[in-house]
Amino acid sequence: MIAKDMIVEAEHELADIYKKIDDIEYANSFKVLNAFRECNVTEDVFNATTGYGYNDIGRDAIEKVYSKIFESEASLVRSQFISGTHAISTALWACLRPGDIMLSITGKPYDTLDEVIGLVDNPSSLISFGIKYMQVDLIDNDFDYKNIENVIKNNKIKLIEIQRSKGYSTRESIDINKLSKVIKFIKELDSDIIIMIDNCYCEFVTDKEPTMCGADIVVGSLIKNLGGGIAKNGGYITGRADLIELCAARVNVAGEGREVGPSLGFNRDILQGLFMAPSVVASALKTAILTSYIMEKLGYKTSPRYNDERADIVQNIIFNDKDKLIKYCQIIQKSSPIDSNVVPIPWDMPGYTDQVIMAAGTFIQGSSIELSCDGPIRPPYIAYQQGSLTYGYGRIAVMNIINELDNK
Repeated sequence: MIAKDMIVEAEHELADIYKKIDDIEYANSFKVLNAFRECNVTEDVFNATTGYGYNDIGRDAIEKVYSKIFESEASLVRSQFISGTHAISTALWACLRPGDIMLSITGKPYDTLDEVIGLVDNPSSLISFGIKYMQVDLIDNDFDYKNIENVIKNNKIKLIEIQRSKGYSTRESIDINKLSKVIKFIKELDSDIIIMIDNCYCEFVTDKEPTMCGADIVVGSLIKNLGGGIAKNGGYITGRADLIELCAARVNVAGEGREVGPSLGFNRDILQGLFMAPSVVASALKTAILTSYIMEKLGYKTSPRYNDERADIVQNIIFNDKDKLIKYCQIIQKSSPIDSNVVPIPWDMPGYTDQVIMAAGTFIQGSSIELSCDGPIRPPYIAYQQGSLTYGYGRIAVMNIINELDNK
């Protein structure tokens, strides 16, 4: 069966799933448009500020829109964040003090946080400044409630970090229902604990965000879901107003906080990206589901499966073969609009302990809301695919995978 026939057959089977994605896209589009209107976004907000960034009405409008969408008290949305990791690091440093204990209840966080926390030795890590780290692993892809309770009762935990997306682990990502349940459980044990959510890759996958479930602070990147493929960089932190003030003081300077930080002409990109985000996330989800369906047909194990409920836009393909992982990423690169002639190979990257192969022929460097694929060179050799600005382009990439991947 040729690639086109396989795609057509798949789309027929996936029609009901795609319809559910369309419904979520509509709900989130409605939410975003209402936020723009209620916050009275005008053309004036596109104007740029420089220097200190005093009286930047566009920056302030963006943060009001984010707070409206997330139903939070305050937000910090800045181009000064270079990545999601930078925003997460800022929030951790803002909320924690020497002697405090940070607890992760989704196992070890993503690799790029190893040196931030101090799991890999670094003189600028949290641990090097006397901040303690504890960890509770998941059990059968759910929270270990017994151990969480035990740790909280026997230690004065300052902050609990929950990473929703799987990162480079083999676990499932954390859906909004599991998240709501564990937040309620924690707050009943100790209402003073700060609950911080790494929300990268998860925004607009459903019509509900973690702040609506009781999370105190939520963090993400603008070159993932909410940037809509238009924001050139940046990140966001949203949640309790007092915590957002601490984060602003950390990313800027104590005493000035949210009042400074020039927009440098990024306001239009950030707003337009947010406006397009519901549609772009829907395209990424459809591309992931089509990929999962087709790769299963070709005999590979995938996670999540095409008909599973999804918490994020990440699609795993488990190859158990180093060469096939590399080949897959090379096909994705070849299917990209930028640097399609480049052949990615595994290499040493800052913040990672294993070599990593990354395919990202993207308009914005490292933008994983655009079609991209990466994976650490370690067993079981998993490709982590995400993104696609439109479903059409994702569909073409899947056709290329069918044609070019060695499926003997």
